[in-house]
Amino acid sequence: MRSTPEIEDLLRRNAPQVLGALVRRYGHFDAAEDAVQEALLAAAGQWPSAGAPGNPRGWLIKVASRRLTDALRSEEARRQREERAAALTPRDAFNAPPPGERAPREDDTLSLLFLCCHPDLSPSAQIALTLRAVGGLTTAEIARAYLVPEATMAQRISRAKQKVRGVRFGRPDRWEQRLPSVLQTLYLIFNEGYTATSGTTLQRRDLAGEAVRLTRTVHRLLPDDCEVAGLLALMLLTDARRDARSGPHGELIPLDEQDRDRWDRAAIEEGVALVTRALSRGRPGPYQLRAAIAAVHDEAPSPAETDWAEILGLYDVLVGLVPGPVERLNRAVAVAMVHGPRAGLAELDPLEDELTGHRLDAVRGHLLERAGEPRAARAAYESAAAQTLSLPEQRYLQARAARLRN
Repeated sequence: MRSTPEIEDLLRRNAPQVLGALVRRYGHFDAAEDAVQEALLAAAGQWPSAGAPGNPRGWLIKVASRRLTDALRSEEARRQREERAAALTPRDAFNAPPPGERAPREDDTLSLLFLCCHPDLSPSAQIALTLRAVGGLTTAEIARAYLVPEATMAQRISRAKQKVRGVRFGRPDRWEQRLPSVLQTLYLIFNEGYTATSGTTLQRRDLAGEAVRLTRTVHRLLPDDCEVAGLLALMLLTDARRDARSGPHGELIPLDEQDRDRWDRAAIEEGVALVTRALSRGRPGPYQLRAAIAAVHDEAPSPAETDWAEILGLYDVLVGLVPGPVERLNRAVAVAMVHGPRAGLAELDPLEDELTGHRLDAVRGHLLERAGEPRAARAAYESAAAQTLSLPEQRYLQARAARLRN
């Protein structure tokens, strides 16, 4: 019998907690992950017909522990491995708390995220290892999401595992300083899912959904961290528009042309509540400010009723905290909406040497079109279309350029 979506979701939600439990008790990241994968395969084969056990996580820990100890016993130091395995048998797997009670070591998922976002790893390696170990995605799924060969992704993940081998499992010392890396990794995963940087589809919904799920987990474990709440709110408020972002043939629909009745109102309400509560508790951070900007967009009944003055004020604060070129590019759009396209165009000039890719020319084309310069706007759109690797974005920019030829 094939695994059902409900069981697949149950396995995916429990996988990082099971892996965390094994790594915490035994070490051996590679061997522990192999054991967890075997346990997941066993569950996928048994649970659809026999039903999921009352304590799925305990079942998986028990099976994975047996597979891991069997593997350890086969190594050269057999006797020492057997003694260690016997001493570290996870008895709590058989005595899990009743449903609703906090499980011991519930923050294993967070510790696993810290391990996957180790500072010795590159951002791409952090993303790959997080999706593999914490998200439960297969190497093939991650490779497809990032449009690279499976063998390439397998090597990337293998190298990442080698770098974290021997790293103590658990929250690192001064773990608060590592939390921004975790949030940045989750944000990058979400952005790639929400607007794919390359390929034939505009969005990779499974990737964006996985980022939301993992960020929910971090928020549940760190409910008092305002930036975690801000990131979750930002994802919810942004992802609420996904159904309206593309047409029946996958074409890109810009924000001001979207059917707002198709936006997910429940996600918007949750995101607004999260960011409102976070902003009320002290000085806002970058994710809270980005979420606040998204909330202004989502709460506007129509494009004409968007409070661009408030958005510009929020961008002014955000750029003061994060003066990066992307933030300043987005602020230039807000400047144009408040003070006119010429003012926005003036904001783009200093970004020439800082920003690579198609987005600068895409924004320039939009502002030039609004300023009544169709020939220059067309050239900017064509330049942007030539630079993007996303087919839907390329077609959208080419259509904008073609419209200005007449």
